[in-house]
Amino acid sequence: MRVEIWSDIACPWCYVGKARFEKALGAFPHREQVEVVHRSFELDPRRARDDVQPVITMLTKKYGMSEAQAHDGEENLGRQAAAEGLAYRTRGRDHGSTFDMHRLLHLAKEHGRQSELLDALYRANFAEERSVFTEGDERLVELAIAAGLDADAARKVLADPDAYAAEVRADEQEAAQLGASGVPFFVLDRKYGVSGAQPADVFTQALTQAWGERSPLTLFQGGDADGDACGPDGCAVPRS
Repeated sequence: MRVEIWSDIACPWCYVGKARFEKALGAFPHREQVEVVHRSFELDPRRARDDVQPVITMLTKKYGMSEAQAHDGEENLGRQAAAEGLAYRTRGRDHGSTFDMHRLLHLAKEHGRQSELLDALYRANFAEERSVFTEGDERLVELAIAAGLDADAARKVLADPDAYAAEVRADEQEAAQLGASGVPFFVLDRKYGVSGAQPADVFTQALTQAWGERSPLTLFQGGDADGDACGPDGCAVPRS
């Protein structure tokens, strides 16, 4: 079974939702047969790379809330994160473009290190004091190395603005086609969608239902039902 997760590094509920989903997946009896693929989704796709501002400022401008409301929201998110065992800085974080991070995540996918890099980016953005937006490419290279990627490969991607750009945009277009207007958004076997950072038991229910409703393979009946094949006992002898 395949689970696809659309998310953004700047999305606090994606940070929390990943932990909740992984808690459910860790207790799922068929977890070894579940493939998890992370997909790109930018909350602010038109933001310029050098346009960085405090999170509180972004929240007040984008959502029209007061500073007090924005701070209250961050405190609530901090409590939600703590309940999942996640560190979360409720003060002093900044916000910027995540496009380059998504491009690196596609590099990580090719090397089987996608989840590790996503975790590193989440920790850096939500829990650590150093910014992932203002320290330049070398900050992202450090995180790529921590996730098990080659430093030169990461630098090469970051130096080429076209590297994996089409893959990021394709993920985002697919999200729109599936009806995802926000993240996190979970798609199970292209049959069920789960929107938001749901409690772990909701993910458990979704995994169980999707697993139980997998369609059995229907064999095409237009040829010889006993066609030549290889199996555990060897290969069929070719017929004259």
